[in-house]
Amino acid sequence: MKYRNVITEGVEKMETKVYEVSRIDGDYAWLTCLSANEEPYFIARALLPQEIDEGSKLKLENFQFVMA
Repeated sequence: MKYRNVITEGVEKMETKVYEVSRIDGDYAWLTCLSANEEPYFIARALLPQEIDEGSKLKLENFQFVMA
């Protein structure tokens, strides 16, 4: 019986997404996805790089946001 490694299969299929910081609202930032048609959403700034500002571009890679 052949076993599948579901965890690594999912990681290999993950694509990098690019976001733009559309608005900063206190401790939260509104992100707009530039690489897919998704609704804007807000996220705690503690999860983002410190140097972000409105208009900054971010990449989501390996479950972590980095400056693009």
